[in-house]
Amino acid sequence: MVEHTDDGNANPFSQVPIEITISVGKARPLVKDLLKLQNDSILPLDRNVEDPVELYVGDKLIARGELQEMEGGQAGQLAVRLTEVADLKNGL
Repeated sequence: MVEHTDDGNANPFSQVPIEITISVGKARPLVKDLLKLQNDSILPLDRNVEDPVELYVGDKLIARGELQEMEGGQAGQLAVRLTEVADLKNGL
């Protein structure tokens, strides 16, 4: 039997990776405009650059944050700085 601890080491599921989807916005083009898309087309989103992004596991919203660029050896790579995290333990 596995004991429950807060460090996560006793639970074998604590080492299973999950995929988090970052939503930066949605586009709602008309079908006629969608059919015209090609390389270099611009598809406007419903959000501004400074608006928060949303983090999902499956269809469950788990957090919000701000996009930022990594520094140092990872310069140019995107990252998210969390600004709001859901209370997953209490289902809120």
